[in-house]
Amino acid sequence: MKKTHFLLSLLALGIVSSCQNNDETISESSKQLEIHDKIVNVTNHDGRPFSTGAGVSSTSKFVAGPGGSVLMQGFYWDVPDGGSWWNTVKTKVTDWSNAGIGAIWLPPASKAQNGAYSMGYDPTDYYDFGNFNQNGSVETRFGSRAELEALITKAHDENMQVYADIVINHNSGGQSEANPYTGTSTWTNFSGVASGKFPRNYNDFYKNSYGNNDEGAFGGFPDLCHANPYVQSWLWERDDSVAKYYKNVMKFDGWRFDYVKGFGPWVVNKWNANVGGFSVGELWDSNVNTLEWWANNANSSVFDFAAYYKMDEAFDNNNLNALNDDMMWKRNPFKAVTFVANHDTDIIYNKMLAYAYILTHEGYPTIFYRDYEEWLNKERLNNLIWIHNNKATGTTSILYTDNDEYIARRNGYNGNPGLVVYINNSSTWQERWIQTNWASQQIKDFTGSSGWYPTTQGDKWVKIQCAPKSYSVWSLNQ
Repeated sequence: MKKTHFLLSLLALGIVSSCQNNDETISESSKQLEIHDKIVNVTNHDGRPFSTGAGVSSTSKFVAGPGGSVLMQGFYWDVPDGGSWWNTVKTKVTDWSNAGIGAIWLPPASKAQNGAYSMGYDPTDYYDFGNFNQNGSVETRFGSRAELEALITKAHDENMQVYADIVINHNSGGQSEANPYTGTSTWTNFSGVASGKFPRNYNDFYKNSYGNNDEGAFGGFPDLCHANPYVQSWLWERDDSVAKYYKNVMKFDGWRFDYVKGFGPWVVNKWNANVGGFSVGELWDSNVNTLEWWANNANSSVFDFAAYYKMDEAFDNNNLNALNDDMMWKRNPFKAVTFVANHDTDIIYNKMLAYAYILTHEGYPTIFYRDYEEWLNKERLNNLIWIHNNKATGTTSILYTDNDEYIARRNGYNGNPGLVVYINNSSTWQERWIQTNWASQQIKDFTGSSGWYPTTQGDKWVKIQCAPKSYSVWSLNQ
């Protein structure tokens, strides 16, 4: 949900903005340094798309592998209007598949109040994907329905999944009607939506016969009433409900739920129970207890805002000790979607260190479009994606932290050796003795930053190094 200034009057909503225990074991040793070994009892991803291959695939298709998948956020705020975005993303799909990216998250795809200029977070007609002349245009900002369907087909041809951004907290673009529950006129008449599907009136929005409000409203928009059985039917129960239409007709594979603070987690739970597919909620809260509560009750993944803010503290404020703190991926990596930036928030400056963190740790990591395509070094990101997909397996043990240095070990799983990641936020090269899971075996830095090829001792100890303001990732030389 885009956090913009909604003091711009609703009369000007032509420029509507978006919404937007584990047990821990600490052991200390004194072999040239103290080792803090934090055990997190989780394994690699379960049921997520995976990737294999040593670099760019010759088949140009995403293929399963041991380390887990990577999600691409396939848009940013205010992508170019003019109906070209679906085609732009379509041209990227094969390269993303080659790089080991297994899924794409698209912006809200249906017609919204601002028509051809809307980013989609002010939805009017959930079934208009750019094929009805409505709200001043036929196409959406991103293009036509045919172009969207071609993009989804292309992604599926590459063995990639496509996730829809779903905005079900509020609507916008309805006509004015007399509302007996407010004693005024409200913009809640959606009986004339061009698709003819999910017509709505004042009793489908708060306040109404079901009460005055639910968990939260947003920006003055009409607040959809999920307590109303009619709304539930159209959202997820009917054969032509929004959820089932998106999955069965448009062929979306999963969901990113916008502004889930606005309604109870039971809504997402019901949606998922009726239609299935991957799901992740945007619960903008750094409190890991809140994130875990919501994910459990929604039966859904959740964006790991706890990790997001801890990474900002660690990498931008020279306090890598912050990475010892609790995060959603430590509570339950199967329900944690990690990220460095997105269309709403972009506060981390040392992004490559942050990407090195999320792409070597547990959770489902997300790459932001502009970081990948415009702002950062794509070759380095592709290297980290390959490392994630091929080496980042098993539980996590934090081996060493101070203000400037962080070393963690992925312990491997099902024959895969795992890795050791060394992040150095100081201004000089650093070296550390650490304990691996490998006895008397040669290792190397898979980033290519270090030219060392050390052999671990019989007791599994080895010295590794890391360049200033950088990272290295070590695993068996095989």
